[in-house]
Amino acid sequence: MASGKMENGQQQQQQQQQQEVRRRRNGEVVVDGSEILQLVENKEAFGKFVEQKFRLLDGDGDGRLSVRELQPAVADIGAAIGLPARGSSAQADHIYSEVLNEFTKGKKESVSKSEFQRVLSDILLGMAAGLKRDPIVILRINGEDLNEFVESPRYEPEMAAIFSQVESGNSTLQQCMLAAIRQLTVDHGMPPASDSWVMENIIEPALQELRGDNLEQPVTQEVFFQEFRKFLAILTQRLQGHPVIVAHTENTFDGNGIKKLLSNKLELDKLLDCVWRGVPKEKDRTAKQYIRVAFDRMADSINLPPYGAVEQVDAVVDEAFKMAKAEDGKAVDETEFKKLLTEILGAVMLQLDGNPISVSTNSVLHEPMSTSSTLLSPSPPSPMVSSPSE
Repeated sequence: MASGKMENGQQQQQQQQQQEVRRRRNGEVVVDGSEILQLVENKEAFGKFVEQKFRLLDGDGDGRLSVRELQPAVADIGAAIGLPARGSSAQADHIYSEVLNEFTKGKKESVSKSEFQRVLSDILLGMAAGLKRDPIVILRINGEDLNEFVESPRYEPEMAAIFSQVESGNSTLQQCMLAAIRQLTVDHGMPPASDSWVMENIIEPALQELRGDNLEQPVTQEVFFQEFRKFLAILTQRLQGHPVIVAHTENTFDGNGIKKLLSNKLELDKLLDCVWRGVPKEKDRTAKQYIRVAFDRMADSINLPPYGAVEQVDAVVDEAFKMAKAEDGKAVDETEFKKLLTEILGAVMLQLDGNPISVSTNSVLHEPMSTSSTLLSPSPPSPMVSSPSE
């Protein structure tokens, strides 16, 4: 048994070393929030950053940012924390409203530069903390890893498994190859085939280059293996000439953040007091609908994504709210509010502890990196993301 553990440890170490070699070779950049932290903590640099962003957002030049002028900043902040675009989800839209409310406090029609700087500082520090916990890896996919996969002992067994999944009995070779290429990930050295640019500029030209009469013919496993290997060789060549930059994240939500919080009564009480102070109240009572707002404000402290960012986690949270009957529209006092929140935390923790949720995302960063917003793309280069050089 001890020998087996030693062998497993050696294998893991070898895999880590191979990954590190691959990182150095491909010029990976890890975005861990350190640059954001350095920016915010450097008062002079952050002041200049805010001055520039405020001037760009202040369209009428009156020295204050209206709700309309704040919208590009709010949109960027939502994108940076993983929310879908405004209008695609009622819950996400609610969070966008909450971010805007952080600036305006729900009462002001505009904010001053100092107010903008204070809130932006808090938000960026929260982002830095999130990136430290769940860093983003910027990958430069240039065909080397894909070629390595094709030449490795992994290739045939993995492709046999993929072929069994994508072949339906009467599929053509082209249909099988397109379905199979979607099964390959950055771990194989393949940028996401779901990206339209990758499909139009890498995959479709590679298919055309095959020029096989049998692309529309029914396929056997033998033919698939032979033609798919050719297809990947062409893809490798195209990636060498057109490297693709991909932002890669891997997160596992297992409830440990909640468990840690629930085991520290002092920290739990402080957080509950904080979120209670932040919700609207009438005669020392608040509507239960604000429990979800409070829970989402706790997300970073309990290592959960914001609601609307990860569908699987949303389902767990929804079930916990349903079990606690936390959205029946009634009003609750402070004690009931905190009790319900604690019950929901416990329910989410138990579900994630029994069934952890692992999520991997891969987003193509098109160069030159363009963004419609003016907040998170300052000049000089962004403190949010640095892309590797060609």
